Amino acid sequence: MKRTRFTEEQIIGILKEAEAGAKTPELARRHGVSEATIYNWKAKYGGLEVSEAKRLRSLEEENAKLKRLLADTMLDNAALKDLLAKNGDACRDAGSGCASTGKLGDERAAGVPGCWG
Repeated sequence: MKRTRFTEEQIIGILKEAEAGAKTPELARRHGVSEATIYNWKAKYGGLEVSEAKRLRSLEEENAKLKRLLADTMLDNAALKDLLAKNGDACRDAGSGCASTGKLGDERAAGVPGCWG
């Protein structure tokens, strides 16, 4: 993620200047940003205080961390399902009747500890 060169405190200070009556093009030139950036800041930080902006950032970071954890868990879950499906197919292919009787015969697929029936 791209880091900004302005902190939340600086952004909120610039927005407070805009609320005080400064023109957006003038603010953009003075601070070296585009007008679109100032409008984006207004959409994101408009009306926030510094403490609220810090809380917003911490919540966004926590949300991103939780999304990564969920994605990892879903990948693990899919891998386990694939493994179980392969083991079930190997058990049926062994042909010893384990799927119908629940008993294991003499033939086992390699790496399959048993059948679930």
